[in-house]
Amino acid sequence: MKPVLAIVGRPNVGKSTLFNRVTKTRDAIVADYAGLTRDRHYGNAKHGKHEFIVIDTGGFEPDADSGIYKEMAKQTRQAVAESDAVIFVVDAREGLSAQDHDIGNYLRRLGKPCLLVANKAEGMQNGVKLGEFFELGLGEVMPVSASHGQGIRSMIEAALEPLHLPDDDELEEDDGSPKPMKLAVVGRPNVGKSTLINTWLGEERLVAFDLPGTTRDAISIPFERNGQQFELIDTAGLRRRGKVFEAIEKFSVVKTLQAIESANVALLLLDATQGVTDQDAHIAGYILETGRAVVLAVNKWDAVDAYQRELLARSVESRLAFLKFAKLHHISAVKRQGLGPVWQSIAQAHQSAMCKMSTPVLTRLLLEAVQFQAPKRGGMFRPKLRYAHQGGMNPPVIVVHGNSLEHVTDSYKRYLEGRFRKAFSLEGTPLRIEMKTSTNPYTDKD
Repeated sequence: MKPVLAIVGRPNVGKSTLFNRVTKTRDAIVADYAGLTRDRHYGNAKHGKHEFIVIDTGGFEPDADSGIYKEMAKQTRQAVAESDAVIFVVDAREGLSAQDHDIGNYLRRLGKPCLLVANKAEGMQNGVKLGEFFELGLGEVMPVSASHGQGIRSMIEAALEPLHLPDDDELEEDDGSPKPMKLAVVGRPNVGKSTLINTWLGEERLVAFDLPGTTRDAISIPFERNGQQFELIDTAGLRRRGKVFEAIEKFSVVKTLQAIESANVALLLLDATQGVTDQDAHIAGYILETGRAVVLAVNKWDAVDAYQRELLARSVESRLAFLKFAKLHHISAVKRQGLGPVWQSIAQAHQSAMCKMSTPVLTRLLLEAVQFQAPKRGGMFRPKLRYAHQGGMNPPVIVVHGNSLEHVTDSYKRYLEGRFRKAFSLEGTPLRIEMKTSTNPYTDKD
C-alpha cells in the first residue's frame, strides 16, 4: 500500500502550490485567492523509488459550523483520517495566527505523525520569524518555498521518515498492471455531478452544496466496481463564455477541458428540470471534437412530470442530434435510481472506443458498402474506394485508400460510418473516417 500524506492549513498559505511541487504536476488550481480549493484532491508522487499519495485540502477552519466552510472542514478531517502522516502548512511571512492555533490543537489531539512546514520562506534567515511557530507544540519548523522549490526534498524525506518505509533496493519494480479506466463526469454547474459520484462511492467524498460552481477543480478519485479499477474525475461545471467572469472560473473551465481530453469516457450529465441548454450543447460539442467516448445521463428525472419529460426528449433529439451514437439514461442521483444501466453503457462505450478492427474485415465491409451504393461522381471521375485499415483508437479511426477520394461527400462518409458501426457494434464512441487518395508516381515525370 502506498503511504498517504495530507497537506492541511488555513486558506492561502500555499497548500496547492506545494501539492503541485510534490506531485510534479499542475493538477491543483493555484491563484492568489483565499478558499480556492474546496474538495480534497489526490495526486501520486515519487521520491526515489518510494511512491506515495498526496492529498490537497481546502482551507481548514476546525470550528466552522455552517455553510460551505463546514463542508470544507469535513473534507479536510476525512483527508487527515485517511492519511498516514500530515504536513501542516503555515505562512512564514504572515506569522502565526489564531486559526493556526486551532488547527495545531486539532492535529495534536489526533496523535498522528505531523510535520510543521513554514511556506514562503524564500530569502528569509532561518529562525528570524519561525520561532513563534514553536508555540504550536508540533516540534521543529521546516522552512520551504513551494513556489521556488526550496526545501521540498528535505520536507518529503522528513514527512516519510516516521512511516519506516523499506529501503530503495527492497522495493519491487512496477508489475505493468493494467491502468484504470478514466471516467470524467461533466456538465453545467449544479446538475448533480458531485452528488452522483458521492452516491457511487457511498460517502460524501465531494462537497455537494446547493450553490452553482461549488466544485472549482477537476477532482480525481480512485474507484473499484466489480473488480474493475476506475479513476472518477469530478469536474467544474462549464458555463457559456460570456458568463465566465472570475479568473478562478476560467481556470476551472481549463481543468474541465483537460479532464475531458485525458479521460477514456465522458459521462455528460443533463438536468431534467432545465432541459438541454446552450451550455450542454457546447460541452457535448467539445466531447465530440476531442473524440472521447460518451454516455448521456439525465439527472433529477424524478423531479419532472410527463409533459416535461416529453419536452426534454424532443430537446435531446434536436439539440444533441450529433450524439446519436451515445446511449441516453434517465437517473436520479439522490434516490439512486437508474444507475446500473449507466455502468453497462460506460463499459460498452469504452470497449467500442478501444475496439480493434482487422484490415481484411474492414476492406471487405468497404467493398460490400460500395457494391450496395457507389459514391457519386465528382467531375470527370467517380471516387474509387480500394481498401481500408484502422488508423487509431479512442476514438476509432478508419483510413480509406483509393483514387479521387476528395470527391467523396459527407453524406457518403456518414453512410460508411453507419455500415462500420453496425458491423462492429460500436456504441457510445465517435468514429472518424479519413480518406487518403493514392498519388500517381509518374505525374511529375516527363
